[in-house]
Amino acid sequence: MFNKKYTIAGITAVALAGAVSLSGCTINIGGTDSKGMMDGGMMSNNESSSAYSGTDIMFAQMMIPHHQQAVDMSTLAETNTTNPEILALAKQIKDAQAPEIKQMTAWIESSGAGMDMGHDMGMGGMLTDEQMTALKNATGAAFDKLYLEGMIGHHQGALQMAKMIENSDNAEAKKLAANIISSQSAEIDKMKQMLASM
Repeated sequence: MFNKKYTIAGITAVALAGAVSLSGCTINIGGTDSKGMMDGGMMSNNESSSAYSGTDIMFAQMMIPHHQQAVDMSTLAETNTTNPEILALAKQIKDAQAPEIKQMTAWIESSGAGMDMGHDMGMGGMLTDEQMTALKNATGAAFDKLYLEGMIGHHQGALQMAKMIENSDNAEAKKLAANIISSQSAEIDKMKQMLASM
């Protein structure tokens, strides 16, 4: 009876610890408080601080399609305009964002998460299907104006999203956020100047 009582107590303690652990994981991955999510992350607090948190992964799941649209928009520039400034900007954006897509894809794959977070969080600055169609159909100066207007809004949305991980415990995620904020802020300033001179 003595052993049985302590065995039951031990099982109860293990079950309780497991429930607390799972509860923490759920909050960290599915919650909306980014700081809380980063504190626990997808890994236990005993894991390496380099592990990707739930916030890091959610950011990647959102930013990959966001970056992909910027790449698609910039690919259109190759055929829809002859403006050397637009072409140079489009190449710069593709050269920066295509490798970042691969980088974030690796985060998701290493964490065992899916590419789709399963629900729509909303991504700021994304062009609608109608806006993308209008961009595809535009050429010359009309394309240039639509491209700059669309990409300014797109970049502004990316800056807001990057704030999710600018204080990440993961050094790579934190560095990516800093790079996005720095490079895209500079590109926004440049695009506004280009737009103003049209």
